[in-house]
Amino acid sequence: MPVKAARIYHEGRLVRDLGAEEAIPDDAATGDFFWLGLFEPTPRELAGIARRFGLHPLAVEDASKPRQLPKVDVYGDQLFVIAATANLDGDTIHSGETAIFAGPNFLVTVRHGSARAHDEVRARLESLPAKLSHGPDYVLYAILDFIVDGYFPVIDAIEDRMLIVEDSVMDTPLDAAEIRHLYAQRHELIRFQRITGLMKDVAGRLAGDDDLPCIDAAVRPFFRDIWDHVQRAEFRLVSLRDVAASVIETNGLLEQQRQGAITRQLAAWAAILAVPTAIAGIYGMNFRHMPELDWRLGYPFALGLMAGICGLLYWRFKSIGWL
Repeated sequence: MPVKAARIYHEGRLVRDLGAEEAIPDDAATGDFFWLGLFEPTPRELAGIARRFGLHPLAVEDASKPRQLPKVDVYGDQLFVIAATANLDGDTIHSGETAIFAGPNFLVTVRHGSARAHDEVRARLESLPAKLSHGPDYVLYAILDFIVDGYFPVIDAIEDRMLIVEDSVMDTPLDAAEIRHLYAQRHELIRFQRITGLMKDVAGRLAGDDDLPCIDAAVRPFFRDIWDHVQRAEFRLVSLRDVAASVIETNGLLEQQRQGAITRQLAAWAAILAVPTAIAGIYGMNFRHMPELDWRLGYPFALGLMAGICGLLYWRFKSIGWL
């Protein structure tokens, strides 16, 4: 059984920690609740937990399969929530899912593909018995808050890399591999933004739907805080998408400018070289009566004329920034 934690609490204080093979007791005193944490259980393993807590088959089916989208479902007096997790591996944003079953006196979490365990959340709540005494609904808030806070290190890392690229593009044009990488990064941001949008819907429903079971009125405002965090994450993702698009556009404009400068230089040199070519071509023809053919100064005059006109053109092109 992939049990990461199985603990019983009474009025916010840890009663005892169940062993991995120890059966979960059926009797629960007033103020007791169970908190079970599972990591990638098999459908058979999850079925045993489902029978113990009376979990709905449709929710169990969703929890046993990865690649589920964030959502909130109600099954009788139980609440089923799927939250999306994210971690950055190189330049790829890997998403995972955490399915959460919340009942009147229990909370079960099922993690798929999430690299961050809930040990930190559990330790923090156990140090705050007054908070933990609220029961499963406050634990649900703490887990969702922990998941959403994990978005920001991913966004920070991508933002730092994006700003470096944005600064460097002004000095060095991006090559084809860098442009493909930037497009791939933008695709990752779009996919991540889609997930955060669904997570905002989840937080909004938990904060605003008064008919949801297992959530007390005193805990409901905490979910509004999660909604605010997700909104800030979504806003930053939109900004990063705009930065990626602007970097690509700026690189294209700068590349066009560089190509235009090269084209102007080539056109200027072609115009300069056209003058001596034209004069030399005329005097290279075999005319019977060529002008100034018998003039001794004709040759140096032709060379001087070429040099003068070429110098004048060079000065003109230089002054207008073509050379």
